Amino acid sequence: MKKKNEQLSFKYMKFSLYLLMIILINLAGIKLFVRWDLTANRLYSLSDASITAVESLNEPLTIHVFFSSNLPAPYNNIERYLRDLLSEYSQHVKDRLNFNYNFYNVTATETDVTDSVDTNRKKAEEYGIYPVQVNVIEKDQVKAMRAYMGLVMVHGDVMEKLPSINSTEGLEYKITSTMQKMSNKISALLNLTGKITVTLVQSETLNQIAPLIQLKDLDTLQPMMQRIIEQVNAKSYGRIQYMKVDPSMDPAISERFSGYMLRWNELFDPAGNKIPAGQGTIALGISYQDKNLEMPLLQKGMGLTQRGLVEQFSLVEEKAVEEFITGNIDRLISVNQDIAYLSSHGAPMLSSSLPPQMQMMQQNIPSLKAFSELIGESYEVKNVDLKNAEIPSGVNTLIVAGPTEEFNDWELYQIDQFLMNGGSLALFLDTFKEVQQNNNPYGGGYNQPAYLPVNTGLDKLLNHYGVSVKRSYIMDEECYEDQGDMNRAPMKYYFAPMIKNQQINQDVDVLKNLKLLIGFKLSPLEADVERLGKYNLKLTKLMKSSPKAWEMSGRINLMPMFIQPPTEADKFSQYDLAYLVEGSFPSFFADKEIPQKPKKEETPESDQADDKKEVKEAEQPVLPSQINTEQGRLKQGKPSRIFIMPSSAMLQDMVLGSPDLANRDFIVNMMDKLNGREEIAVMRSKNQRFNPLSEVGPKGKFFIKALNVAGLPALVIVLGLLVFYRRQRRKNWIQSEFRNK
Repeated sequence: MKKKNEQLSFKYMKFSLYLLMIILINLAGIKLFVRWDLTANRLYSLSDASITAVESLNEPLTIHVFFSSNLPAPYNNIERYLRDLLSEYSQHVKDRLNFNYNFYNVTATETDVTDSVDTNRKKAEEYGIYPVQVNVIEKDQVKAMRAYMGLVMVHGDVMEKLPSINSTEGLEYKITSTMQKMSNKISALLNLTGKITVTLVQSETLNQIAPLIQLKDLDTLQPMMQRIIEQVNAKSYGRIQYMKVDPSMDPAISERFSGYMLRWNELFDPAGNKIPAGQGTIALGISYQDKNLEMPLLQKGMGLTQRGLVEQFSLVEEKAVEEFITGNIDRLISVNQDIAYLSSHGAPMLSSSLPPQMQMMQQNIPSLKAFSELIGESYEVKNVDLKNAEIPSGVNTLIVAGPTEEFNDWELYQIDQFLMNGGSLALFLDTFKEVQQNNNPYGGGYNQPAYLPVNTGLDKLLNHYGVSVKRSYIMDEECYEDQGDMNRAPMKYYFAPMIKNQQINQDVDVLKNLKLLIGFKLSPLEADVERLGKYNLKLTKLMKSSPKAWEMSGRINLMPMFIQPPTEADKFSQYDLAYLVEGSFPSFFADKEIPQKPKKEETPESDQADDKKEVKEAEQPVLPSQINTEQGRLKQGKPSRIFIMPSSAMLQDMVLGSPDLANRDFIVNMMDKLNGREEIAVMRSKNQRFNPLSEVGPKGKFFIKALNVAGLPALVIVLGLLVFYRRQRRKNWIQSEFRNK
C-alpha cells in the first residue's frame, strides 16, 4: 500500500513539473518571440526595406486600425494578417515608443450600438475612414453589407490613410511605402523655402444671381475655407497660407481660372429688378513656386421648381475640398524622387501632364494613363522637351517611350552625356510606326494600317554600346488567344506572346517572383558580345520568347486572320525581348567634335531687328574660353544602367490594365531597379495573384495520369498486403509462444 502511494505521489509530482515547464516555456515565448516563415516568397516575413523603414523612425508613428469583425470570406482573414504584420513591424523597431498600433471595435451588436462602438465610428470618420460595401453569401443568396476596413497612420503632424483594405496582397508594400512617403513629406515640409498658397477665387457678382440659380450657403464658403485651412495646417507644420481673391481685381488670377468662369445674359429677379449680363467664378487654387493646381467649387444639376426643371448650382462638399488640398500637397512639394520622361520627338504624352481639353483631343492616341498612375505613385515625373530644353539636373532616370522623329546630334549628345554622368535610361523603342491609310478609294470596308520604319538615330548610340534592335516583329505560337464565342472561332494573336516564368530571368532580384507577362508588338534584340566585353559592360537578358517564335519582317501585316506560323521547323527560334546593360559606358562622341546646339528659327520680323546685333557680335574677337568645347564633356561614363525593351506598346493601358498579370509590377520594378530601389521592387512582387504550375512534358503528364489512375489503387493494395503480413507474423508469434508453454 505504501509503495502504491509513493507511485501515485510520483505521478502527481511528474505532472506538476510538466505543467510548470509548459507555463515557463509560454512565458519565455512571450518575451522571446520566434517564428519561422516556410513560404516560398517569405510572404509572412518583413522585407529588408520594411525593416529599414521601421528602424529609421525618429518620431512616434501611430497606426489606428478600424476593422469590422465577423466578415465573410475572403475578407475574414485580413484583420488577422494585419495584426500579425503590425506585430512583425513592432519586433524590429529600435525604440518601442516610436511604433504603436491600435485596433478599434466598430462592429455593432445584433441589438444595439454601444457607446464605445459609436465613439470609434465617429473617430474613424474624423480620420476619413468610411464603411465600404462587401458581398455576403448566405443561404445561396448574395447580400450586401457595409464594413469598415481601413487604417490611418499618424507620424508627427503628417497623416496618411489606407481607406479600403480589401486584400492582403501587397499590404506590406503599401504600409512600408506610406512610411517612407511620410518621412519624405516631413523633411520636404520642414525644408520649404516658402509657403504653400491656397487661393479662394470668388467673384462678388455671383451674389446677384445666387438666388436665381438656387445657389445657397454662399456666405458660408469663407468660414468653411478658414476651418479647412486650420485643420490642414495642423497636419502640415503650419506651411499653408490662405488668401481670398476677386478675379475682377487681379488679371493674372482671372486668366488662370478662366476655364471655371460662369457667364450669364441679362436676367430679372422675381421682383422684376434687372440684373445685367456678367460673369463670375468660384474656384480653388493651390500653388507652390511654379506649380499650380485648380478645382471648381460649383456643382451643376437640374432641379424641379414651380417654374419647371431649372439649372441648380451647389457648393462642393467640405470633405472634397479638404481631400483636394491634402491630396495635392505631395505633388506640389515633390515628396517623391524625380524621374524624367521624354515628351518630344513624337513620343506619346503622359495623360496626367495634359489639361482636360488636351486629353479629349488625344482620344485616338494610345493612352498611357495606367503607366502615368503607376510611376506617379513612387516618382515625381518631369516632362522633358529635348528640342527646346536640356535634361534637368537631379533626375536619375530618363524614360524614352516610342519616339517617331529623328534626334539631331545635339539631342543625342544630351542623352549620351546624361548617361556619362551616371544617369540611367529606360528605352521603349519601336521599329515601326503604324499609319492609318485609306485603302478603298470609294470608302467603306476596313482600312488596313501600314507599318513604316522608324529612324530616330538612337540606334547609333545603342550600337556603340553593344546592343541593337532588329527591324522586325516577333510572332510566337505561345501567345494570347481570344477564346471566341458561339458566333466566333478562337483566334490567336501571334504578336502578343505569353512570356511564362521559365522565360523570365529569375536570377534578377526584381524579377524573381514574376510568373507571367504578355508582350505586345515586340522586336528582337541582339547583343554584340565582343563590344560589350571590350568596354567591360555587363549584359543581363531579362526575358525571352518561347522556342516556337519566328520573325515577321519586310511587309508587315498584323491582321490575326492573315498570320500563319511557318511550316519549316528551322524558321522557329527563341529571341531576346529585354536587356539590362550595366557599367561605365564609353561616350559615342568621345572621338567626335561636340555638336553645336541648333539656333532657334527666327521670324522674318526679328531678322531685321537682330541684324545690328549679329554685326556687333561678328566684330568682337573670339576669346579662347569661347572655343574650349572640351569643357564639361565626359568621354568615359560613371556607373549607370540602360534598360531596353523594343516596344512602347508595353506601356499602353491595354497591356498594363490587367492586375492579374505581372506586367504592371515588371514595369515599376524596372524603374525601381534603375533608380537604385531594388529592395522596394522585391517587396512589391512578393505576392502574385497568378501562380501557375510548372509545365510538364508529355512523358511527365502520362506518368502523373498513370499514377492517379493505377498508382493509388496499387499503393492501397501494397499497404493492405503489408498489414496482412504483419498480422500474420504476430499471429504466428503468439501461436509459437503458446506451443512452447
